[in-house]
Amino acid sequence: MLEIYALLQCLTVCLDATSLRQLGAIVPAFLSMTGRVTMLGISRWTDEGGSYRTVQRFFTAPINWGKLHWCFIRHKLWDAEATYILVGDEVVVTKAGKHTYGLDRFFSSLYKRPVPGLCFFNFSLINTKTRTAYPVLSEQVVREQVGDPKAAKKKTKKQKKCQLSKQKRKPGRPKGSKNKEQPDLSSYLRFIQAHLKTLLARICVDLCGSVCGLCGVGWGIWG
Repeated sequence: MLEIYALLQCLTVCLDATSLRQLGAIVPAFLSMTGRVTMLGISRWTDEGGSYRTVQRFFTAPINWGKLHWCFIRHKLWDAEATYILVGDEVVVTKAGKHTYGLDRFFSSLYKRPVPGLCFFNFSLINTKTRTAYPVLSEQVVREQVGDPKAAKKKTKKQKKCQLSKQKRKPGRPKGSKNKEQPDLSSYLRFIQAHLKTLLARICVDLCGSVCGLCGVGWGIWG
């Protein structure tokens, strides 16, 4: 317990004293409990001071989790001599019920089919020396906000077929055509791009001391 509290002291710039004390009670429960993680399950595994109401208050408090994750990695896990790779991937968590925010049917690679649940897009930093991944940002994917990527692809393919059928021209690039400055991104790709630029800016400010050319377009990410 004392070692966990010592590790969490670097988060004082992200959390107030109350939230930090609550997190100190929740982390040991996370590491000890088995099965599906719920607020009720966490409260049953916590020591004194980790009641169900305490767990509820912590998770309903406004916390910048992306900043918190990066702060812990920067102070406790960062290796200046290692090479890091930033990767992103979707994670689908099965969930029953009808009233959970963002609940929908998403394709799960584990089940090989769409399943009812929640979808999250995660960015992680991978230390190539230790072959360890550290999650730095996780954002929930809500179908109403980002749309359906598969439906967007089908629509664009159908539009291209219609355009090709209407316009019959010689093969090759038309004379006088110009390169597009930025490709037309779907709402899903714009969702990823926005969070990626925010993450790169945060990392760059801490490592370089200012927003440098590594942020945003300097990384060559979708324009």
